[in-house]
Amino acid sequence: MPGNYQLSVDQLVVEAKEAESLGVAGIILFGLPESKDPEGSGAYDADGIVQRAIRAVKQEVDDLLVIADTCLCEYTSHGHCGHVVDGDVDNDATLDLLAQTAVSQARAGADVIAPSDMMDGRIEAIRIALDDSGFEKLPILSYAAKYASIFYGPFREAAESAPQFGDRRSYQMDPANQREAMREIQLDIDEGADIIMVKPAMPYLDVVFRAKQEFDLPIAAYQVSGEYSMIVAAARNGWLDLDRAMTESLTSIKRAGADLILTYFAKTMASRL
Repeated sequence: MPGNYQLSVDQLVVEAKEAESLGVAGIILFGLPESKDPEGSGAYDADGIVQRAIRAVKQEVDDLLVIADTCLCEYTSHGHCGHVVDGDVDNDATLDLLAQTAVSQARAGADVIAPSDMMDGRIEAIRIALDDSGFEKLPILSYAAKYASIFYGPFREAAESAPQFGDRRSYQMDPANQREAMREIQLDIDEGADIIMVKPAMPYLDVVFRAKQEFDLPIAAYQVSGEYSMIVAAARNGWLDLDRAMTESLTSIKRAGADLILTYFAKTMASRL
């Protein structure tokens, strides 16, 4: 993906220091383990790659918010976001693994836990596990409205997390359905979410807008890898002005109502601001 790289922990610290110096408020960490297994055990390993990364950044960078992506897909050998039984993801069996992952990330020092798996009931399971482990005040940023989108492609290639069979449409949302997003958001709020995420951002600005109107929580929007890559690719072909396209795209997300934006343009946009 243009301008983005897999980083070792020491290089991540360098990157985090640069982001902080530019005024970026926070980063979100995704992990590539040395090996994968069907249960995604690297996600909840106390010495896993994200846990080590969290500790390193928190030790070296003072004022940068560190968000931990809480999911299994980067760690499972099959590439799905949960425990698989007979070719299907077992929602309920996955909840305990996600809760273990969240607690492990919290113990490493994460400032925010961000479950992105879309399993039903995972916010409640994670909230209970965090509270029972002494992390009552640790906030949860829920990917509450995460659509089964084509725009995740570049990230899945970079993170080596594409499903090895089937797809994720059984647990991610139908792109045509807006009303379901509102129900999913309400359920996650009822279970204890502190911030709500809509993903992707630009193809779902109507969902961002409606969520901002209907719910009294901060709304985050994720400008995903495909959104970023198509803007950069068009600019490299001379079809768009990169700075103006970047600024207009991020402005549209903010205008729709997003309080937080996750974007691969973060450092570039922060330097412009």
